[in-house]
Amino acid sequence: ADLKSTDRVLEVGPGNGILTRKMAQVARVITIEIDASLAKKLEGLKNVEVINEDAMKVDFSSLDFNKIVSNIPYHISSPLTFKFLDETFDVAILMYQKEFAERMVASHGSKKYSRLSVMVYQKADCRILENVPRTAFRPVPKVDSCIVEMKPVGKRFDVDDEIFDRVVASLFSHRRKKIKNALMIDGIIDEEMVARLPFMDERVEHLSPEQIAELCRKLEVLNEGV
Repeated sequence: ADLKSTDRVLEVGPGNGILTRKMAQVARVITIEIDASLAKKLEGLKNVEVINEDAMKVDFSSLDFNKIVSNIPYHISSPLTFKFLDETFDVAILMYQKEFAERMVASHGSKKYSRLSVMVYQKADCRILENVPRTAFRPVPKVDSCIVEMKPVGKRFDVDDEIFDRVVASLFSHRRKKIKNALMIDGIIDEEMVARLPFMDERVEHLSPEQIAELCRKLEVLNEGV
């Protein structure tokens, strides 16, 4: 994360605080730990503010940070990632389960291309920095991990958020079906709209995020004309 003395780092899930202590030697750290006994161990550390709360219930906008560095709890990877992306910051360096990280950065045409890939791409540039084998941890977990760099881009596509969310969710819920069939199943379009929309005979794995955004913009125009 290239930490400097002027940086203010948000950390979620510090555990025993090994990473927390290293970061606090360089920068100011705000760390959020839900476990009271673990949080207590970190109290009093120089340059560290400890918040003993559920991170999903903390108002991040009330915190002063410009970077995020976390070995985040894997069971809340998705909601926590999008909670991060609702905020303004320079860069995040995050540890994820390998399968999740690969879906985050997957491109269209890949078997790992998913709803997660598109929704993250709408808000950030992501890349895998390093693979971390399960043997690097004690006790040894059942999964391998990856370190991911995430840089916010604001809102990449100028589309209606509700339409974009609904379309992406629908397409990946029916990823083996043609676009027109997936959207009709979920009541997003009807048969009369098919001829007026692009990519109707494609399947979602063949559409780039840019093409999905184009489809959403055309759909928005049609809906406005109804």
